[in-house]
Amino acid sequence: MNRLLLRVVCLLAVLAGVNYVVWRWLDSVNWSAWWIAVPLVIAETYSVIDTFFFALTMWRVKVRNGPEAPAEGTVDVFITTYDEPIDLVLTTARAAKAIRYPHSTWILDDGDRAEMRAAAEREGLGYVTRSEDWVDKPRHAKAGNLNNALFQTGGEFLLILDADQIPEPQILDNTLGYFADPRVALVQTPQFFSNVDDADPLGNQAPLFYGPIQQGKDGWNAAFFCGSNAVLRRDALMELGIVGYVRDVERTVRVSLRASERMLAKAQRSSRSDPETSRLIAEIRSHVEEASARLRAGDSVGEVTYRLQQSVDGVSRSVVRGDIAAMEEDLRAIAALPVQADSELGAFVVDEVALDRLAETDLSPLAAIESVQRIADTLAVDRPGQAQPVMPMATISVTEDMATAMQLHAAGWRSVYHHELLATGLAPEDLGTMLGQRLRWAQGTLQVMLRDNPLVKRGLSGGQRIMYFATMWSYLSGFASVVYLAAPVVYLLTGVMPVTAWSVDFFARFIPYFVLSQLMFLVAARGLRTWRGQQYSLALFPLWIRACWTAAANVWFGRSLGFVVTPKERAGRAPIPWRQIWPQLTAIVVLVIAAIVGVLRVIAGTADGVGTLVNTVWVIYDLVVLSIIPRAALYRGPAAHAARKDSPLR
Repeated sequence: MNRLLLRVVCLLAVLAGVNYVVWRWLDSVNWSAWWIAVPLVIAETYSVIDTFFFALTMWRVKVRNGPEAPAEGTVDVFITTYDEPIDLVLTTARAAKAIRYPHSTWILDDGDRAEMRAAAEREGLGYVTRSEDWVDKPRHAKAGNLNNALFQTGGEFLLILDADQIPEPQILDNTLGYFADPRVALVQTPQFFSNVDDADPLGNQAPLFYGPIQQGKDGWNAAFFCGSNAVLRRDALMELGIVGYVRDVERTVRVSLRASERMLAKAQRSSRSDPETSRLIAEIRSHVEEASARLRAGDSVGEVTYRLQQSVDGVSRSVVRGDIAAMEEDLRAIAALPVQADSELGAFVVDEVALDRLAETDLSPLAAIESVQRIADTLAVDRPGQAQPVMPMATISVTEDMATAMQLHAAGWRSVYHHELLATGLAPEDLGTMLGQRLRWAQGTLQVMLRDNPLVKRGLSGGQRIMYFATMWSYLSGFASVVYLAAPVVYLLTGVMPVTAWSVDFFARFIPYFVLSQLMFLVAARGLRTWRGQQYSLALFPLWIRACWTAAANVWFGRSLGFVVTPKERAGRAPIPWRQIWPQLTAIVVLVIAAIVGVLRVIAGTADGVGTLVNTVWVIYDLVVLSIIPRAALYRGPAAHAARKDSPLR
């Protein structure tokens, strides 16, 4: 009955939203004030699409009662850490060691701390840190830490825990049975925080996501990996790493061979006066063309590149003449040849634009041969720019969890969301830390959207595409929020209307849509408190906008995002992050001023009463939403650490 009711409300909310936004575009946009009217109707269209995505997620909510098969298989428990306090890590490690199901417990210390190693040895725990192979190579943050450990351990399954996530003894007993299905690669359980009370204004608990949303995504076989409190199948990850490795190498080889062919063709034309040099270039060109043909025919990349390297080396050794001065100039261009390892992407990457420029450069015939030889040398299949050639955990984003889950789903693997509290962690206790954490999540999600958009990703089902894109889409809300804050201010201060009239048609369409969309959240939440999440979707608009432009700058222009581990302990009283919240505080002041001016204009007889009332109510709503920011800024931690016993998941 609850599922039927939810579907009915979802359908009505979407229909009401479509009815409203179509009417807005066709009949109510005030084109004479297009500069505010058009942004507003675009923002409303964004919100209706968001409503559709949420309704579609809720349409197939899957509530699991637990695995039917018994727990089987060997397990490694990974506890990832970088610079967290050793006592905190050991508390988690001792709880992990006490898990009832037989397993091995490993501390993955990315900080390579001698005291952490010694503590692990005293406790009888496994200890893994980066090998020497990682020196001066891209580290890939947490993904690199996990990838390193995957090649130093051997369990069939991996339970991944953050340094502060204390597991329950039954966590493996209650999750491993799902892997009786040989295509299940991931079982995710909720994240819940023991240091958060009901008064928490930071919104650390995410009951809507770790509940209805994950259950809805589970119905579409799109439940996410959330970085911790999850069990993964090693074979699935290793398959992912090998497939990704082969694809990256094949792409690199194809791009490089095309550039080599263009360079050699141009060099051959310029060497017609020198028959011997022309002959050598023609010989190398034939080897490159043969390599391209063999690759298209499906020959092994390793065999193709090895034979090409040998052939080019043989020809190059016979080249003994050339203009030394010209060579020096040409070799400067060769030294900058754009074949390198990308520290963010985690792959062997060829800069295609730079290769195109090199291919069009007027290099001497000898330099062209040297350039092709250098390209051939860089095509070694062992990925010399990386610490290890195979990277099972995705490294295209700072949120390696979501990216890895999407790769698994695209490869045909299945995931499970098990809605039972089986581990508890520590949440940020000050606004600055929380904002840093949310920014990293948003940046990583947007990195995935820009680098590997699920809407066009091969292997995903239609439902999976939408489930992934819906999460990415939600981080674009910052732009819509600015419009929702600005529109009532514009009207109250100037009288400029974004709609043609505050008519019966407007209210007859807007009110049902607004009420039904809120009812959809209430029914989906099944009594859970979700208002805080709705507040922050609007109140953090500067953060979401910053995430968009920084992620785009990283993907398109290579600007670093950095990676900061969320602090697990408070170091004294945290300062108020004024630089991060001044836009919200400014918006609060402007909204209050606009409401006062609007009322005064009505009293003076220079403003419409209905329009002023509508926009004043709008301003009050915005103020209620934004009020969470000053409350969070003044927050000084939970009153008591008693939230865990009141969790609705227990």
